[in-house]
Amino acid sequence: MNTYWEHLQSLLTSGRPFVSVTLVDIIASAPQNVGAKMLVTSDGLFHGTVGGGKIENKAIAEARTLLAETAADRPNRFVEWNLQRDVGMTCGGAVRLFFEAYHTNSWPIVIFGAGHCSQALTRLLLTLNCQLTVIDHRPEWLNKLPPQDPPAGSPKYKTILADQPLPTYVHALPKNAFVLLMTMGHSSDQPILIEILQTRTAAGLPDFPYLGVIGSDAKAAALKRGLLAANLPESSTTRYHCPIGLPLGTNAPAEIAISIAGQLLEKRDSKTPQPNKSN
Repeated sequence: MNTYWEHLQSLLTSGRPFVSVTLVDIIASAPQNVGAKMLVTSDGLFHGTVGGGKIENKAIAEARTLLAETAADRPNRFVEWNLQRDVGMTCGGAVRLFFEAYHTNSWPIVIFGAGHCSQALTRLLLTLNCQLTVIDHRPEWLNKLPPQDPPAGSPKYKTILADQPLPTYVHALPKNAFVLLMTMGHSSDQPILIEILQTRTAAGLPDFPYLGVIGSDAKAAALKRGLLAANLPESSTTRYHCPIGLPLGTNAPAEIAISIAGQLLEKRDSKTPQPNKSN
């Protein structure tokens, strides 16, 4: 049976964001010993335990919140919880936990669509220090992407086979994601774009650092008409890129991928970020 340290090393090697949680002190009684450890990823408990039940559920939620923040300047957190007041347990006492996050300052990129250009872009982005997610409802196209798991594949990305309409996946996107809409065409890209703009406005959230829709100038004009028809304000048409990519190369998927990756890097490394705007 693999130990905590073996699981920790596997996560460190994979580059996958995770949090190590350690029970550092107990006041009165608690259902675990001081020094108990667990590992938490964005999917939930990965290994170990710090007590089970309500304590563990609260600790997992705290760890996932820390992962969602992806704050490079705050990778660790120390908490003290009163078991009655903070955890909702009937017994008295308190626990002190240390949360230590790893790989949380990675660069999240989400691509909707796994077609020809996405295939080329995925392979290029996997050579960079990023955490990539590709979402599509077509298994035949997702299966053409590189494998995800070591040793043959890359742990830096995952695919999602959508069993719901693609716009429903917008709510789960990391708040600092670079988002690209590269689905089968205008009719499937536009609903995702509308969902992103509407939900982030309604929730009072800032725009994604990068939001782009693949297509031509004609598609950009059609998107604008579609947004206005959906009762979005004129200002919404400046909150995304379409066409996407730097003005270089041909229409070959590999060269389109290079131009898009270049624009993503340019946006990521900009010292004075500017609002997204249609090219």
